Formats: sequence, C-alpha cells, structure tokens
Amino acid sequence: MPRRARKEAAQTNLDSEEECSLSSEEEGEYDDERLHFEERFDPAEDAIADEKVVPSRAPHTRTAHKHPSAFSAVENLKDDGDQTPSKRKKCVSKKIKTLSWKAETEVDKVPQTLRFLPAREPGPQLATADVHSPLSLFKLFFTESAVSNLVHNTNAQAAKSVAKGRKYKWTDVSVDELYSYMGLIFYMAAVKMSSIADYWRQDSIFSVPFPAMVMSRDRYRTISWNVHLSHPDGDKENDKKRGKAGYDHLFRIKPLMDTIRLACKSFYHPRKTLVVNERLVACRANTEVTRYSKTKMTKLGFKFFVLSDSSNGYTVDFSVFTGKNNFPAGHGLSYDAVMSLLDRKVLGSGYHVYMDDFYTSPKLLTDLFAMKFGACGIYRDHRKDFPKTTANSLTKNSTMGSIRWIRDGPLLCVKWMDTQEVSACSTIHAAFTGDRVKRKAKVQDTWKTKILLCPAPVSAYNQHMGGC
Repeated sequence: MPRRARKEAAQTNLDSEEECSLSSEEEGEYDDERLHFEERFDPAEDAIADEKVVPSRAPHTRTAHKHPSAFSAVENLKDDGDQTPSKRKKCVSKKIKTLSWKAETEVDKVPQTLRFLPAREPGPQLATADVHSPLSLFKLFFTESAVSNLVHNTNAQAAKSVAKGRKYKWTDVSVDELYSYMGLIFYMAAVKMSSIADYWRQDSIFSVPFPAMVMSRDRYRTISWNVHLSHPDGDKENDKKRGKAGYDHLFRIKPLMDTIRLACKSFYHPRKTLVVNERLVACRANTEVTRYSKTKMTKLGFKFFVLSDSSNGYTVDFSVFTGKNNFPAGHGLSYDAVMSLLDRKVLGSGYHVYMDDFYTSPKLLTDLFAMKFGACGIYRDHRKDFPKTTANSLTKNSTMGSIRWIRDGPLLCVKWMDTQEVSACSTIHAAFTGDRVKRKAKVQDTWKTKILLCPAPVSAYNQHMGGC
C-alpha cells in the first residue's frame, strides 16, 4: 500500500466506529458480574446517604463499546510505522491533552437538554371521579381473575398432597378466603410476633385478637402448606425440561408475577426522575432462583432489578434475576438489565435515570442518551472505557471538596474528594453548578463543620437515590 494511503487508512481507523475486540479476561467479566450480583444483598449499598458517598469495589463488568471514546483515546491510538518519531510524539501529546482532567474553576458547558415527553400524564392512571377503598386498590394488583387462578392451583396442590397421604383435614379454599389469607400475611408483616402460633395465643397480655377473627390457626397453616401460584401438573411438565432451552426458571411464580407487573405499569405513569436498583423479596420456596448469603449462610429469596419513581418509590417495572444473564441484548448483565426496564414506547422520552456503580458504564449512558434518556450514576474507576489518565487528577493528598472533570460530548466524568474519592458519570449535568455540602473535619484536634464544593452529578445522585 502507498505511504499516503496507509496514513489515510490509519486516520480513518481512529475516527470511524469500530467494534472493540474482547480479551479472554474481558470474556470472564460476565461471571464476575454475576457473582457480584449474587453476593450483594444489603439495600444500604444501593442508596448512598448525603453524608457519605463511597463507591463499592466489586468486580467490573463487560461493556461492548462501538465508538472510541475520548476517555480511552491513548489506548486506541494506532501506531503508523511511516510516522516519524516527532509526529508520533505530537499525536500522543495531543491525545493526552484531551484526556487531562479539568478543575472546578473551569467552566463546563451544560449538556443538551432532553425535552420531557411522557407517553401519558405522570401520576395515577385512575378516574378522578371514582372513589377507591384500600381493598379496591389492592384488587387492581391482585385481580379476582388472578386470585381465582391461584385458588384453582392451590386446591389442586392440596388434592395432590392428600393423595400422597398427608394427614390433615382439607376443605377447598374460595376466592374470598384466599383474599382473607393475604390480608393476614400483610397484617403479620406489620405486627411482628415471635412465631405464627403467637398470633392465635390468647393467654398473654401481648395477645392480638384479629387473626382468630379471620380464620383458625390450623386453617391458616394448611393454606400456607398448599398455596400454589402455578398448577402442579404444569410444574411437572416444566421440570422435565430442566437443563434444556424450553425450561422456565420462573414458571412457579409467573401467574401472579405477570399480573402484578402489568398492573404496576398500567395504573401509574412515573414522573421525570427514575431509579434503577436491586431489591430482595423474601421467599421460603425451594427454587433454584432463590439466593443465599454466603456470609450469613441464610436464605435471602428472590432478587429483582427494579425501575422506580424517585419521587415516591413506586415500582414502575421489575425483572427477576435467575442466576444468569438471560436478556436478549447480550451486552452484559448490568447493561441488559437497565435496557430491559426502559421501554420508550411505554414511558416516553426525556426521563432522567439514576443508578449505582453496578450498572454505570460509558456505553450504557451513551446508548440511553441516543434513546432520549438522560442518565447519571457513580462508577468504578477500573471499569472499561472510563478515564484512566492521571494528568491533573485527584490524589490522596487532594483537599476535601476538590473537583476534577472530563467531558466527551454529552458524557461527563467527574471526580470529587469527599472523605474518599468519588467518581460519577452523567449525561444530564454540568460538572459544577455551585452545589455545596456540609462535612465535619478534624482541625487541630477539634471537629469543625466545613462547607465543601460538590459536583452537580454527585449532589443529584444523593438526592434521587436516597429514597429508593
């Protein structure tokens, strides 16, 4: 190839969109990501209080990145054999200059504002003229048709148990009785007792009269032993497919789960600020999608990816983690989980999505921006495609309140020295807009309150993630 043509090809290779090849180490990130999510339980890790923001140090995740980011320009730089040493040095110097961190004294341009266009008027999607009781609202999510299906499956499971020789008296449960049973479950969640038997104990000053007014203790127990969301015959057929493509990990909970998920999206439309995080639903069932705490050696239950309204914590949508990345996109668990919850046709556009460091990656935030969703989250410095340069960056000796930032188009990365260094990424905010926070610092053996500068992404993250 002629010398000039080789130069043009090298320049084209730098500027064009290209698929990054993945090393064997990056291929293993799927497993690291899965293990991190399985071990993670404490909701306090997801909601970082305003007093202290400390990103976690869990393993990083795989990110398929098509467009070369300015953040990794040095790594992407191709060495043309025909360039002279002086030209190569000049080119590298130019890239390093692009990568150097800027201080809070330098003005950052406000990113493009996305117009908020929700698909429906935000708020409850109920007729204002109607009067709703707590029971009628409950039945929006636990519909009579869904509960009738549960009644059928529960009676079938009880008949199967009796046929196997279980020694207890059984009378088929009705729809009204199952609603009463659910009411007792909610009551027991609010009124804590040492054991189930204590709710029916009448010989103590701590006795509660309500459960005995609803049903007997033995009836409650027999329903609890047999309550079944799916049909036993269907369970048997699904179990035969275990290990095959047609096997459904969520078969036993889907009948009710799908009804609740549809109701969550139907009867409420979220306001502008959304949060993606993780939640745990306690479960005693012996299913392979329930998780255990390796440190406490106790069963935790089902883990969910949840999309919620930051203003009130309402669950807009959710998906169950089944122990592997079963999402169709194939860009890694954290990326695919967020994308599976954000449907532009259902939600609309212009939403602001906040997330913790398990999800935040340059590709995710860039792709969300292309879909007209702004996003913000803290991130892990070692994660792929985030800035690796140390030019003008923070150090361990940096004073509290110091800010450094780099912008690549709509994508902003910012570092802030709090009690520890905090890294945040956003497509919504400018680096610094004058926000300040209070911190206590030790000065000459005495604790004093100091007013520190705070980057706009970190301030907004603390505000919106704290309640979800």
